[in-house]
Amino acid sequence: MTAASTQLKRPLWQTLVMLTLGFWLSGSLILEWVIMPSLYLSGMMTQAGFATAGYLIFWNFNRIELLSAAVVLTGVLVLVSTNFAATNWRRGAVVLSLLLLAVSLIDTYFLTPQMCATGLQLNLFESVAEIPATMNQLHAGYWLLEAVKLVAGGTLIGWCWQHQG
Repeated sequence: MTAASTQLKRPLWQTLVMLTLGFWLSGSLILEWVIMPSLYLSGMMTQAGFATAGYLIFWNFNRIELLSAAVVLTGVLVLVSTNFAATNWRRGAVVLSLLLLAVSLIDTYFLTPQMCATGLQLNLFESVAEIPATMNQLHAGYWLLEAVKLVAGGTLIGWCWQHQG
């Protein structure tokens, strides 16, 4: 019984990385596949206050993403420094965690402010006729980065799950 319970133990940082990634990626999926489509289908994107509301939602979520990316990177660096697994896993895990941090930095400091500025209605007397072409390009970049985040985060969770401490 003691041998079985010893085999199931994982390093604390490995568990923290997996829990943080699970929280972060599930939050992203809920935001992107439940909250934003609901707002879009309800017609909120055509209202004048949508850019402000979107900025408030994403401002908060982007800060959570930055914190999550920092915890994941820190956890991976700790696991690498403690000789947690094979060398090829170490390099890949560090690269993926740096990629996750880069995605969250780009989302926080470039894409979100740009999308909100593009969607901001400055003339109160004009109605919103259509979404600007620039917004569609920014959305495409955002979705590409989200796909990268989900693939990198999912791969990192898989690697952490496979490598017992």
